[in-house]
Amino acid sequence: MNPIYEKLLKCKQSIVDFQKSAGIADFKPKVALVLGSGLGDYAESMDIKAELDYTEIDGFPNSTVEGHAGKFVFGYVGEVPVICMKGRVHFYEGYHISDVVLPIRLMGLLGAEILFLTNASGGIGEEMKAGTLMLITDHIGNFVTNPLTGANIDELGTRFPDMSTVYRPELNDIIRNAAARLNVPLPEGIYAQTTGPSFETPAEVQMLKIMGASAVGMSTAVEAVAANHMGMKVCGISCVCNPAAGLSPTPLTHEEVQEAANEAAPRFKNLVTEAIKGFYD
Repeated sequence: MNPIYEKLLKCKQSIVDFQKSAGIADFKPKVALVLGSGLGDYAESMDIKAELDYTEIDGFPNSTVEGHAGKFVFGYVGEVPVICMKGRVHFYEGYHISDVVLPIRLMGLLGAEILFLTNASGGIGEEMKAGTLMLITDHIGNFVTNPLTGANIDELGTRFPDMSTVYRPELNDIIRNAAARLNVPLPEGIYAQTTGPSFETPAEVQMLKIMGASAVGMSTAVEAVAANHMGMKVCGISCVCNPAAGLSPTPLTHEEVQEAANEAAPRFKNLVTEAIKGFYD
């Protein structure tokens, strides 16, 4: 058996055992939600049934970044069962790329059909001011290792998956409609992932702008690739927390990212809730 898949199955068994002990053995998520930097408080708005620290899952990579709590939250958004990652794992933390996407694959194996990705980003497009919520319509992931590199895990998906519509148009339509009902401005754009942990240089930002990117960050694209590979439907919202390097008059800091995410939190919470409910109307 592929050792990556074997590790994945061990993590799944740890969660199955936890669900039994927590009295939620029958809980099967429909939506997997990943909360980015500064957006973890959304989980508190869910009807929470149980929480599980990453450290309690055998072999699971742990988040080491400030603003990422590092736990799975099992609960409901309206009537929709959701498994929520309160904090993600990043490539820049030193993990192998297969560990970075392990949580995504794990949520898919637990039954999640839809992956809803969120992140904090730097704005490249002129309309991408701090505090803006951006609907992700596509991504550029050429600057990070593809998570499908190496022997294909046939149990998850095909060797050469199509990437034409990773961010599903039908899900994006639901998010657009939710934003319109809530009167939440929601510009759309392409998200670019770089490795981090250093912020991008002004020259790199200009390169990404020429390539068509509207926002840049250090996550998301590899997670979308892994989910698409195993047949999950993907959508995403990026919270623009600062102008990217060269577009800001001040140096970039992680604290600035968290502050902007906190400011956008009420709009973010309402939009995510309305969208998730809409997925299964």
